[in-house]
Amino acid sequence: MNKHHKIVIIGSGPAGLTAAIYAARANMAPLIIEGFQSGGMPGGQLMTTGLVENFPGFPDGIDGQQLMANMRQQALNAGATSLMEDVERVTLTERPFIVKTASETYSADALIIATGATARRLPLDSEKEYWGKGISACAICDGALPIFRNKPLAVIGGGDSAIEEADHLTQFASKVYLIHRRDELRASDIMQRRAKAHPKIEILWNKTVDEFLGENALTGLKLNDTKDGSVSELRVTGAFEAIGHVPNTKFLSGQLDLDNEGYINVTPGRSTTSVEGVFAAGDVKDPVYRQAISAAGSGCMAALEAQRWLSLNL
Repeated sequence: MNKHHKIVIIGSGPAGLTAAIYAARANMAPLIIEGFQSGGMPGGQLMTTGLVENFPGFPDGIDGQQLMANMRQQALNAGATSLMEDVERVTLTERPFIVKTASETYSADALIIATGATARRLPLDSEKEYWGKGISACAICDGALPIFRNKPLAVIGGGDSAIEEADHLTQFASKVYLIHRRDELRASDIMQRRAKAHPKIEILWNKTVDEFLGENALTGLKLNDTKDGSVSELRVTGAFEAIGHVPNTKFLSGQLDLDNEGYINVTPGRSTTSVEGVFAAGDVKDPVYRQAISAAGSGCMAALEAQRWLSLNL
């Protein structure tokens, strides 16, 4: 594989693959470094999503993995190449930029960073102990497993994602407890109404998880009441964490301006970053929308801006 490319795209979710489609169609022959383990699986969060009903062009919906497979193949058909490795570090203080993976070093005239964000997890020893043994961060991925069917389950969080997880789990669970640390949800009004109206969902207000309980697998949660400090136990077979995301920017080593949460700062309405020739797209710079369609749109923007920048600087 060539070691120098006009454009290297780091990330292979909707943002990265859309950027690759546009860059390839402009004869830029981009290299997509898809990732391997860091920050989740190649293809991004849609690889852990079942039916996607809100991506335009699919009136009956489309499976998340199929949508990403289609995008990837479209990028390759257009002339992109791909590498399924993690980026260990980049050097943005010189041009061409340097991108180091586990096995090779590449250079690029322009970079598009589309590495997404990773789900947060509770910093508890018991969480690590029962991770994959009843604890998950993806109800779509794991909710239909036999161990969860017709059993009481819990979702931890209070935003739209938490309610979406809880709503999905009602298809399989006998009951779903939505555990939230405050006395009001952060979710949108329509999502709140959905949760409150669903007969299988019970909201436990002002509660935090102090400990995950179990033997060989999860059997319950120890809850702390944030109002009066009382402790209670909740018997559940599964717990799904929906408490936000961490942008995958560690590999940048402080070479780009980030916000307080670690998301890449871009020029408002643009994809340009604090370093000329480096562009950002998708969830890695978007703490608000985090949707496949907005990520894809920002991937288009990044590719177009990278092309224009290259035409003026090469």
